Amino acid sequence: MTAELEDVSLDLFWMQHALELAKQAAAEGEVPVGAVLVHDNNVLGEGWNRPIASHDPTGHAEINALRAAANTVGNYRLVDTTLYVTLEPCVMCAGAIIQARVKRVVYGATEPKMGAVESVFDVLADPRHNHRPEITGGIMAEQCASQLQEFFRARRAK
Repeated sequence: MTAELEDVSLDLFWMQHALELAKQAAAEGEVPVGAVLVHDNNVLGEGWNRPIASHDPTGHAEINALRAAANTVGNYRLVDTTLYVTLEPCVMCAGAIIQARVKRVVYGATEPKMGAVESVFDVLADPRHNHRPEITGGIMAEQCASQLQEFFRARRAK
């Protein structure tokens, strides 16, 4: 298998993992977004949206995954890691990704209202930052978007 095909396979594998984490958020009544931070194909931290349950406006999946990973490695710098998240990160999460020095961000669905990677803002690629992660968007985008759409469809039906 070529390195490029292996990278795509790994992206699909870890995004599927993030989708499973997003199911946990939905089960808790939270917007279904999941995130996993990986280093050398090992999970350092994972999380899902929990702002309602945690009474914490920063309780996004990405932040929860970054916090868990920082606790795992004992450092707030998470160099040479890849963050997989089912939804394009917001400005807050993009800032945390930059501060943590995450090497690569892979996301599924775009976020047309608050996306800070391509949809509304371009925070991660801004040349004024001293760290700019590599970005891969649209991995399993249909599945990620569908999970969100089903969640909100069910909520509106109530």
